[in-house]
Amino acid sequence: MPIPITAPAATEVLIVGGGLGGVAAALAACRAGRRAVLTEETDWIGGQLTAQAVPPDEHPWVEQFGTTASYRALREGIREHYRRWYPMRAEALTAPYLNPGGGRVSKLCHEPRVALAVLEGMLTPYRSAGLLTVLTEVRAVAADTEGDLVRAVTLQDVRDGERHTVAAPFVVDATETGELLELAGVEHTVGAEGRDEFDEPHAPDTAQPLNQQGFTVCLALSHHEGEDHTVERPASYDFWRSYRPGFWPGPLLGFLAPDPRTLEPVPRTFVPNPREDPLAVAADQSADAGDKELWGFRRILARKLHREGAFGSDVTLVNWPLNDYWLKPLIGDGEQTARQALAEARELTLSVLYWLQTEAPRPDGGTGFPGLLPRPDVTGTPDGLAKSAYVREARRIKAVTTVTEHDVAIDLVGPYGGTRHRDSVGVGGYRIDLHPSTGGDNYVDIGSVPFEIPLGALLPRRVRNLLPAGKNIGTTHLTNGCYRLHPVEWNIGEAAGALAAHCLADGVWPHEVREKPERYDEFARVLDRAGVQRHWPDVRGY
Repeated sequence: MPIPITAPAATEVLIVGGGLGGVAAALAACRAGRRAVLTEETDWIGGQLTAQAVPPDEHPWVEQFGTTASYRALREGIREHYRRWYPMRAEALTAPYLNPGGGRVSKLCHEPRVALAVLEGMLTPYRSAGLLTVLTEVRAVAADTEGDLVRAVTLQDVRDGERHTVAAPFVVDATETGELLELAGVEHTVGAEGRDEFDEPHAPDTAQPLNQQGFTVCLALSHHEGEDHTVERPASYDFWRSYRPGFWPGPLLGFLAPDPRTLEPVPRTFVPNPREDPLAVAADQSADAGDKELWGFRRILARKLHREGAFGSDVTLVNWPLNDYWLKPLIGDGEQTARQALAEARELTLSVLYWLQTEAPRPDGGTGFPGLLPRPDVTGTPDGLAKSAYVREARRIKAVTTVTEHDVAIDLVGPYGGTRHRDSVGVGGYRIDLHPSTGGDNYVDIGSVPFEIPLGALLPRRVRNLLPAGKNIGTTHLTNGCYRLHPVEWNIGEAAGALAAHCLADGVWPHEVREKPERYDEFARVLDRAGVQRHWPDVRGY
């Protein structure tokens, strides 16, 4: 029987969405002594890092600076989990910057369950103290508003349909698609803005609301040579096998794909369980995107980091050019289109798997890798697919401050440029990275500079007590491409949770904190004490 939805009557901060931004918001609010409710649509908190199964995309300085102290604690907690519980060889145990998966996309590739365990541990003291209630397998279905305030949100249990309404003085939208913005009537945008709005060089001439980045249903795999784990042929396999996008150099199911930065056709390789020592892998996307060898790109468990025979195979995550889905938009074209898009994206990933098992060219001249085994135990699902789609773009608030290409693009501001915001509440760094879109765009991958997160980007122009905590802040279709990554989402969520708590303590609205210098300075000191870095040292963009 599902556990009934119950929330404390005196909830002070309601956080809808249990991804990284939501968890960080809950930690910040509870750290300040506030009572919070955190909701999550799946049974795993953690979003990108867990239910979506995506290892963190991070900037090259992440081990030294450029994140919040609590995000560093999460990263070190993940490393410590491996050191304590896994049969690691001595050299791995003593590696100060251990990369558990030895993947090239990140300096901290790891399994989603490990991140889940650490995140749960970080929340546990506040749950024990009665400050935090976590409701899983619920989603927001309605919001009660009064003028410029959101008074309450109605939650529905995804298992039995039971509904419960939670009221709170402050509401945080940490959903993956910014769905609370629509439910609460908060002014927002979706898709690509027209060039006439912000004069961004890479924007289309006119607005394209249904032009959104593709999303991906990820898959965990291991490989066992000599075994046959071939799955049932997917119903839509013939379509995906023959599908060739107009901007692609060959069939989508193939190892030839554009280089995201140059758009030149570049062959990918696929070598399961390579012989190289994972400790020799250098993950630095400023020097090498690392995406040309698919097995090692997002590897999340490296067997050679452990004692001989402990693991029969690496585990890798399929989040590649082959399984990005962009045929239908996920947002803005109705629930039926969204459901179809999700179903087709799942079919695409299963078709990639079947193609790999049966038709993919092998280095030895043969075809197919039947020993590829989907790993439900890794993803917590029946089929090895992630619990949730990896969504790269959400609804975005019409904000007091909108970050545009003119604030961050290296070609516009220079390698040491970028806008310094007097109201900064954090920092981030990543290239402006847009995947192929529902509007028929190829990759847009633009160099950017290390950037700041302005408080104004967290403030809706009208609504006073709702704060975004993820990809729904005041960015554009383009700049979302660098603000959407794991450590930035965490920082945004932490700032949102801290701001709600600060406003409750001082009896003010978030807009007052930004508008009055003395109030912002007081809030900035709160962030400084929590270890939130608000400005960058002198580093060069890439």
